[in-house]
This record gives sequence, structure tokens and C-alpha cells, in this order.
Amino acid sequence: MTALPGETPGTAGPDTPDGTTASGPADATRAGTPEAAGSPAEESRATGDGAAEPTGAAETPDTADAPDAAGDTGDATADSAAADAPELSEAQAELAAQRELRERIAQRKAEKDGPISAGTKLSGPAADLLAAVRAVESGEKAGTAFFDSPAAPPAPRRPDPAAAARPARAQAPAAAPAVRAAPPEATAAVRAVLAEGGAPETLAGPAVDALGDQAAEALRADPWRLLAVPGVRPEQADGFARALLGAACGPDDGRRTGALVGWVLERAALQGHTALDIDAVRAALAERAVGEPDAAVRDAVEEGVALAFQEGQGEGLEPEAAEAADGGAEEADADAPQEPVRVLLGLDRYALAEESLADGLARLVNACEKGADWTEAARSAPSPSAAELICTVASAGLVAHSGGEAARAEPAALIAAARGLGLRALGTTHSEDGRRRLAAATGDPDTAVTLAGLLSGAQGPGRDEDGALALDLLVVLDAPQLDVESAAVLVEALADGVRLVLSGDPGVLGSAGAGRVFADVLAARACPQTVSRTPDPGPIGELVSGIGIGELTQVEAPGKEVVIVPVRDAGEAVHRTVQLVAESVPRAFSIPADETQVITVGHGGAAGTRALNEALKQRLNPGPGRFGGFDPGDRVIHVPAPGRAVPGVVRSADAEGLHLDCGGLTVVVPQERVESAVRHGWALSAHQAAGMRWPAAVVVLPGDAAQGLSRPWVYTAFGRGERHLSVVHGVDQALPQAVERIPAQERTTRLRQLLEALPTPDAAS
Repeated sequence: MTALPGETPGTAGPDTPDGTTASGPADATRAGTPEAAGSPAEESRATGDGAAEPTGAAETPDTADAPDAAGDTGDATADSAAADAPELSEAQAELAAQRELRERIAQRKAEKDGPISAGTKLSGPAADLLAAVRAVESGEKAGTAFFDSPAAPPAPRRPDPAAAARPARAQAPAAAPAVRAAPPEATAAVRAVLAEGGAPETLAGPAVDALGDQAAEALRADPWRLLAVPGVRPEQADGFARALLGAACGPDDGRRTGALVGWVLERAALQGHTALDIDAVRAALAERAVGEPDAAVRDAVEEGVALAFQEGQGEGLEPEAAEAADGGAEEADADAPQEPVRVLLGLDRYALAEESLADGLARLVNACEKGADWTEAARSAPSPSAAELICTVASAGLVAHSGGEAARAEPAALIAAARGLGLRALGTTHSEDGRRRLAAATGDPDTAVTLAGLLSGAQGPGRDEDGALALDLLVVLDAPQLDVESAAVLVEALADGVRLVLSGDPGVLGSAGAGRVFADVLAARACPQTVSRTPDPGPIGELVSGIGIGELTQVEAPGKEVVIVPVRDAGEAVHRTVQLVAESVPRAFSIPADETQVITVGHGGAAGTRALNEALKQRLNPGPGRFGGFDPGDRVIHVPAPGRAVPGVVRSADAEGLHLDCGGLTVVVPQERVESAVRHGWALSAHQAAGMRWPAAVVVLPGDAAQGLSRPWVYTAFGRGERHLSVVHGVDQALPQAVERIPAQERTTRLRQLLEALPTPDAAS
């Protein structure tokens, strides 16, 4: 019988390294300060201290080792012509858009009774991607030219009843936009300003990326805009400002307080929040020595650094209205019972993305043909749950489907059935591994793409004459990994009448980006929902299913599908992990080392991903690391964008950059991007591993990892192995306690309230 996690087995199993015995897990040796699960890595973002984070500690999305997300509050001032465009580029998303705040609010109020125009209110990266796709599709611009100049406003798309009958246009795969190199003169000017302010000159390139070619002038006028650069902390920006401004620098300087408000909201977005309670923002400002947090928040709203919302309302509040709402309805009848009013602050990019997404989902719900008869297709379904899903989708434009790994067969059956009916059906996944598994389940590689490939145009059916995806049915698997900005762009790309299915496992970790789209759609009950009755098979499936309901149960594993390896400290955890990957698992299960994935809680610490990757490289592929720390044959993880982790293997390197083999696709990472976009990949965090599976998984839980554990983390990590799961266990009772008592951290979002405010569609219409 396999030992239960949290209990101490008397002897080691046959595939446990020899000599592993213990009477009980001892306290782990704390060889370093651990990073909480999902905390940003110090290479790309500063590690937040508890005082600076008003939303509390971790169950945060893991974007570690990734380039920092876009959307900094310190972008360069846009020219007046660009400010009039309905879609703002990221470089225009600050002052010009902020001065238009009241006008946009008035426009949204005036449009409430008019037809929905989805996607026209996006900003930041979501608007960039949407405008790029439309500009490239229309032939107006080349994909690489778009990011250096504003795109023309797209024409509104009208419903096209004949779209289903029209053949899809062929489209060549589009290459991902190249990263624009900073002009040397701009970088040199920023380097000079940084040197004058005592800041590291290595920040020059990132500063130009964040603030634009006029970054030097922007930093000289407002030194706190340095906070827009990934990894810069408020105390560092304060020191830079003191060096440049001297006596003119003060803690309540409006430039400082505005930058801090934006920084607090950006940090919250890294934890998945699209908005924060106004009191949390005030508390964070007070902890940063802001003397009048109330005035600072009011000024930030007036300047457009943040938008204020009364919870449950879809419109931004005026600064005075936000202050009045927060203080209660003072002019109301004093005798009437007053419910507390919650005011939220959010960044423009997330607020408008959520509104656009809610409008787009409503459009799909209302525009779909609800009288379709797919009864015959349902009768041929491979399972009752698949038949139920097919029948539900036949009568709805938006459907939410929940289930575990085994339930992925049901969306595959839906796609096959829809194609059999002559519909253009497609499934999209979070990872390339998920795409391969979906293609195998449907039996047709043309039915599966990755979400990134679909949005970029590199994969998928192409676009119709209106610029919409040439589809009748889209199934989004791994829906919990869908962030709000990607979801808004995706829904905007769907024509009226397209059916959308969001499918995923609610128990896994949430998206790396801001938002909780799948959870909000489920909670709002904005559409029909189906729950799979197909259980995950085997001992691993039984163990993970119990974790999903908060129970860490003992499972029978006669084939050693689940094995517990007790360790006393982090050093022993690393040693046992290397033995498992290199010797025990290959010997017992004939699973080679390159098909076994190590998963641990954080990137730092004595048994984090860095320490484990170093030890695994020394054992499995030793070498001098002559290509920026990498050698041919190294397993790596490539992070082309925040929230995307693509496994690969190093093949070679030359003047172009590092050549990777990512699932059969050759990827060349430029030399200047290698340090920030590539990490060794023998060991990953659970967030990085979400959406992927391997024949075997080794989950490492040293004693200093206890604070990073939660039920979703354990559920996600333990479910990554298909045939075998080894748990290197040194957290004693912290593991069962985390499964039982620590659910997912709540994310503050507005999407659920926006969806609940939409009118309920008439299912019979």
C-alpha cells in the first residue's frame, strides 16, 4: 500500500532510492528564503514584501522568469490625434486617455440602449493585438510595422448571416511580431539620466521599452516614472527622484503618489486582480509614507491614473462620486437602512477589457441560433456526458463545461460531432502539449490549435471578409488559464452567431494574467453549464479527485503509480529528486528522464526551481553553459510572453540567438532576450506546468515550501503525471492542512458583476 501524503511510511517503496527510511519528517533546513508560489522572480520583477501588498499573500499567478507584463502607468504622452482613436496603443494609454475619462464614461452611458459594439473599448496590449490582427488582415500594415505606429480605427463589424455558408479564406501563418530594438540614441540618453540619478545604467533598455523613445525626457520631468520599469521598487524610485530633484522632492509629491497608485494596481494585477478595494490602495499608500492617502487616491482618479467603480456598477465614477460613495450616501434618509458601498480602483486596460468581454459574451449569447437539432449527433456520442454537452451547445451561444483530465474527451467529441454536421469547429488549448492531446482525441490535427497561435494568426482557419475568425464553433479548453485581456481579444474575433464553449477544470490554478474569466462566468450563471460525470482513472485520478474536494485520502497503488519519498531537509530533497529522475523512475517504469517533469513550489530557496535545475543539469546534461548558460541538449522553458511557458530543448546557438526545439517547432530566441525569456526546464513551478502533462511527475515539497501550498496548487501539481507521481515530501502535516483549509485566493474582479447585470436571454427565442 502506498503511503498517504502527510503520513510517514515505514520503509521506502521499490522505486524509492535505496536507504530512504524515516520515522517522521524532520524540520527542513532553511538554506535560503523561499519564494512563495507564483511570486515574481527577482530577475524580472521585484519581490513584494507583505506591507506593500494590500491584497495579502500568495496564491498568485506564476509569471516568474517572464518578461514583465505590459500596461505600465508611466507611458509617454500621446499626441492629440492618436487620443481620438477608439483603440489606444500602449504608448498612448496614459495622459491622453486619462483626460478623456469623463467623455468615455458619458459615451458608455449613452450606448447602453444601443447595439453592442464589442471590442471597441480595449486599450493596452489587448488593443495592440486586436489592432495588429485587423491591420494585417486588411493588408493595411505589415505585422512588424504596427507596433511602431498607431493603427487606423477599425470599421465596426456588422452581423453577416451568410458567414456560415461562405468558405474560409486561406491565410498563411503569421509570424509573431518581432521585439522592437530600442534606438541607440534613446538608450544613450536614458543611460545618462540614470547615471545622474544614481540608478543602474542596465535599466536603460527596459526604460525605453516601458516609456518609449522619449524616456529620458519623461524621467527627467517625472523621476517616479521609473516605477514603470520591471523590477524597480518604490524606495529605488524615491532615491532616483531625490538625486534628480533635490529639495523639490517630497513624499506627497503628486507625481510620486500617482505613480504609487499605478504601481500598487500593477502589483495587484500580478496576483490576478483587475481591481482593488479603495481602502486597500489607501493602506498601501500609507505604508509608503504618503501623508494624505485620501487626497492621493482622489488626485489619481482625477488624473486618470486609475478608474473608480462602485461595486456592481459598470461605469467609472467621477472622483467626487467615488469619494461620496465610499463615505456612504450622506444625503440619503438617515432613518433608512444603509448597505455598505464598496468602491474599487482599477487600471484602465483591465476595466475596459472586462467591459468589452462582458458585452462580447452577451452578443454571442443573444445572436446564436437556439433551435438547432443535434439529436442524432448526441446519440452517437461516446459517453452520456459528451451527449449532454452536444445537446446543450446546440441550443446556446455560450456554454461552460467543467471536468477533470478525463473530461477533455467530451469537448473532443463535441468538435467531431459539429464537424460531422458540416460546421467549422475548432478547439484551442493553453499549451502545445494540450493541442497535441486534443488533436489525438479528435483524430484530426486540423481541429486543435493553441490560443496564442489562434490569436496571432499562426494557427487556425484564418479570417472571413469581416475580419472575424472563420468559425461556427470554438471550444476553449484549459479555460481557467484564460486571462481577461486575452479573453476580450478572443471574443471580439468571433462573429455573431458563433458558439463558444469554455471548458476546464475549476480546481486548477488560475491564469497567470489578471482576471478569473472562467470562474466569473461560472459564478455569474450567465450561460448553461454542464459538469462532466467522467472520473479521472487510476490511483492518481482518485488522489487528485479527493484533493479537489479538500480531502487528502490514502489510495491503493499496486503498480506504484503514487510513491511518497520522505526527506528531512531541502538538501536531501534535491538529492532524492535527482535520483528519482535519473534512476528510479526510468528503472521502475521505463520512463526516460526527459519525459519526467519536476514540479516545486517556488523559484528560490534551497529546493526551488533554480537549485533543482542546477542539480539536474549536472547529472543529466553537464556542460560549461557556453551559450548564455545553456548547452545543446538542455531542457528549457521558453517564455515568449507573460503567462506562456513553452517547454523546449536547446539545439544550438549562433549570431542570431539560441535555437530551441519546442515540440518540433524551431524557435530562435535573440541573444538580448535569452536572459529574460529562457530558463532551464527540468524543474518548473506548478503555474508553469498548468495545462501540460507528462508520463511521470516528481513533486518536490521541502520544509520551507509549506507557506506556498494551497489546495489548487496541490491539485494542479499532483495532476501533471499521467502514469506515475512521486512526492518528495518534507512538509509534514502542512500538506493535508493546505488541502483541507487553504482554498484558492480570491481575486478581485468586476466581470462577474458585469455579467450578472446583463439581461437574461430568452432560451426559446
